[in-house]
Amino acid sequence: MQFPSLILKPKRERSVIHRHPWLFSGALQALPKAEDGSIVEVKSFEGKVLAYGFYAANNQISCRLFHFADTPEDFTTTAYWFQKFKNAQDLRREMIPANTNCYRLLHAEGDFIPGIIADVYDKVLVLQILIKGVEILSPQIFEAFEQLGYEHIYVKSKNSTGVLEDIRANSYWATAPHPSPIEVLENGQKFLIDFIDGQKTGFFIDQRDNRMALMQRSKNKKVLNAFSYTGGFSIYALAGGASEVHSLDISEKAVELSHTNALINNYGGQHFKIVQDCFDYLKEMPKDEFDIIVLDPPAFAKHARAVANATRGYKQINMKAIQNIKSGGLLYTFSCSQNISQELFQKIVFGAAADARRNVRIVQQLHQPCDHPINIFHPEGAYLKGLVLWVE
Repeated sequence: MQFPSLILKPKRERSVIHRHPWLFSGALQALPKAEDGSIVEVKSFEGKVLAYGFYAANNQISCRLFHFADTPEDFTTTAYWFQKFKNAQDLRREMIPANTNCYRLLHAEGDFIPGIIADVYDKVLVLQILIKGVEILSPQIFEAFEQLGYEHIYVKSKNSTGVLEDIRANSYWATAPHPSPIEVLENGQKFLIDFIDGQKTGFFIDQRDNRMALMQRSKNKKVLNAFSYTGGFSIYALAGGASEVHSLDISEKAVELSHTNALINNYGGQHFKIVQDCFDYLKEMPKDEFDIIVLDPPAFAKHARAVANATRGYKQINMKAIQNIKSGGLLYTFSCSQNISQELFQKIVFGAAADARRNVRIVQQLHQPCDHPINIFHPEGAYLKGLVLWVE
């Protein structure tokens, strides 16, 4: 097969040889004669074919690479994508606990397939198609997933406005529909997942291992789960024997679902709801009330320009938590902002601890789980950072 050629500037092939999946516009000598989303071949300045990828016209990331070879395959067939998806499925079957039926099946660049995320919720597969190139191939992609055994495929829009009505208007069933919410298991805990109206694909699957870490230290503790969403950390703390867990979120609907999740796991008597802006609550919260505080906010820095504001936000919430947690308390604090590095996040928390004027130790560092793998050629994929802090 023949594909349009994208030509690199002299001596700009190093990242491609090292299998980094992104090609930035500044590295290009000549643009391909191709439409947005087309598959193109990437050539060195000397004319050697290095890789194949999805072309993105007028985008800073001009090409997302998915095939590193000097000869093409038939990328337009179901068979090609089936094999890639099966490789990802085999990894999950090897690594996911037996008492878990919700997990990430495809993690974009982490699985060498840029532009697509796929989350499994029992019998439902929820897709987010992130780039035009994957959208063009969606018929083959849906068929490949069906061949892997997924009968209910919901394509959820990643709408830039973030408005629920816009997301729903641009989302659709690719196959037979399934009711939402759906009940799933994660490490034996039950959760109702609203994959249609919920944030992201419905649940923050990437915190599974970190929720387990909290569960192991929650016995007889009073816990505040701030930015709780539908109560992932809350349910695990209750499963670990917490005396009380308070789920705090600005969304009344999310907090109500967190309480429903507590009830279906028979933890309703120890679970309490707080519907309030988390920043406001942390400013006013009573001192020495909680043994454990969880801070799992949404991404404060979705792009590089937002890093300065994000830094202030992370520092503020961590300082208030450190100031007010009980002596000997544990703070579980996270950043899911890709633009905030592990080093920067730790510096931010250092500043918060210094301003709070309390002794703080890092007792554990937390990361994303095995179903959110990090492509070793794409370190930018290590987006989730977490610290467990002991506060004297």
